[in-house]
Amino acid sequence: MASPYQPSLLRLVHGLTGLGVLGAWISGLLIYSAYDGRWGKLPVQPPGDWIEWHGHLGLVMLVPAIALALYSFSLGRRRLGLASNAMPLIALAICLVSGLFMEGEWLEEGHLQATVYSLHLTGWLLLSLSLLAHLAGQLRRGGWPLAGSIVSLAVRPGDSPAAWPAQVWTYLRRTRS
Repeated sequence: MASPYQPSLLRLVHGLTGLGVLGAWISGLLIYSAYDGRWGKLPVQPPGDWIEWHGHLGLVMLVPAIALALYSFSLGRRRLGLASNAMPLIALAICLVSGLFMEGEWLEEGHLQATVYSLHLTGWLLLSLSLLAHLAGQLRRGGWPLAGSIVSLAVRPGDSPAAWPAQVWTYLRRTRS
């Protein structure tokens, strides 16, 4: 049986978004531990302005996240019907949109009851749980070969970055017909 293959455009936007989520999750955990910590704190807090880094990372992450959403709602639409694929996108949208409305000073001043902050924490929890479900779904459907195909660097003929515009154009022509 042939090993699973994920399109290179999907792997790129998925990978960039995943790295951004990982960075945001770690920096968010440090921020939560330093300024909130209602449900626990880390034993050591590294120095630095993590709120600023977290905010910048969120802004930078908008680009690959939007690209992943556009890919998912177009070329990857068939797979979006799976809850384990759709839920991480929804949770990521909650995190990013609520993060845009956050003010760093709120946490520094101890304003932990802001609705947007609660929504941001809820998005963070949903994203964590939905990513676990996403990974479990991948392993259930295709095992380690499917899960590993999203991080593979192999590129099939006709799937290089030069072919991406033609792939999108072909999709757009099919949907208009």
